[in-house]
Amino acid sequence: MAGTRTVRAGRRTVEVHRPDKVLFPGDGRAKEYTKADLVAYYRAVAPFMLPHLKGRPLMLERHPDGLGGPTFMQKNIQEHYPEWVDRIEVPKEGGTVTHPVCEDSATLVYLADQACLTLHRWLSRVGSIDRPDRLVFDLDPSADDFEAVREAARLLGELLDEIRLPSALMTTGSRGLHVIVPVNGQHDFDEVREFAKDVADTLVDAHPDRLTTAARKKDRGDRLYLDVQRNAYAQTAVAPFTVRAKPGAPVATPITWDQLDDPALGARRWTVADAVEQARTNPWSGLLRGGRALGPARRRLNALRG
Repeated sequence: MAGTRTVRAGRRTVEVHRPDKVLFPGDGRAKEYTKADLVAYYRAVAPFMLPHLKGRPLMLERHPDGLGGPTFMQKNIQEHYPEWVDRIEVPKEGGTVTHPVCEDSATLVYLADQACLTLHRWLSRVGSIDRPDRLVFDLDPSADDFEAVREAARLLGELLDEIRLPSALMTTGSRGLHVIVPVNGQHDFDEVREFAKDVADTLVDAHPDRLTTAARKKDRGDRLYLDVQRNAYAQTAVAPFTVRAKPGAPVATPITWDQLDDPALGARRWTVADAVEQARTNPWSGLLRGGRALGPARRRLNALRG
């Protein structure tokens, strides 16, 4: 298992240590994947993934000993990281945090070498760190029930269409879906989160037996949780095309709205073995270009709510 391999990524050569280290143990249902497999996936998906990472502070979910070992949620960039890995210092209560920023495929490969399985990204970018350009609804079922997720996504998509906001769909690689709305970066996090909560509350009012915005699990019953809490300063959401720390190495994968009707669709539909094929279909083609102001949508939503 020892040894080092070099990998060319863009203009740089990156060392991969212990490439044969098993990060995703196999069993009767899930395939085994090594660090070399993780590196190969991130290297291949980089052209499709990097536009969703550039300029965004990252929180890294690291599993140095694979799925069976401890998990490290890392915000601060570490001293041994190469100088060519971009970073941004952002304020927090009582100080600052220096987050890594992934600007190129070499950084993506380097983070994979650090056993970073999952990249969690901010919803804002360097230069406008307190004003998000993405709004995320996380559709989280009470059980591993994808049909409930599918139906909630349809309802949310219909409401967003009605208030004339574009939206994109992504499997989470875990249990649910994310619905992502591009915003214009002119609103602060509090405004965006308040708007997202009002959208969610509108759906809950119409379907109180199926949906909830209750933050406490004990208050949700068997209803699907419409989570808008990621729309806050310093909160993160899993990045498009990132691998999840689950057996079989599932991937958070962008999809089209038409794919929502595919009976074979599930939250873990794609893995490191085939997510690049889905990426090549350009499922979000143009959907997230040109973020929208929330004022007109707010007025339409208020009219619907009466």
